[in-house]
Amino acid sequence: MKLLAAIGVLLFVSASAHAQAAKPCEELKDEISKKLDAKGVKGYTLEIVAKDKDAEGKIVGTCDGGTKKIIYTKTPAAAETTAKETPKP
Repeated sequence: MKLLAAIGVLLFVSASAHAQAAKPCEELKDEISKKLDAKGVKGYTLEIVAKDKDAEGKIVGTCDGGTKKIIYTKTPAAAETTAKETPKP
């Protein structure tokens, strides 16, 4: 019985410590951006939106205690955009 109570206390403490370790959105966005840049990823945007808002893209993180999410979207490369817009003679 004591073992079961000790396990319960440990789970509660670890869960509350995790909730307190929530990062501010701008800090997490900067960390994600640095990781993407280090991998050589080009042409992307990271957007901070409310957790319940629908947004196009991939969720790459949550922040501010789970109230917001960071969305990754790929943007077309500048060279591709220029090539498409330039009319051919």
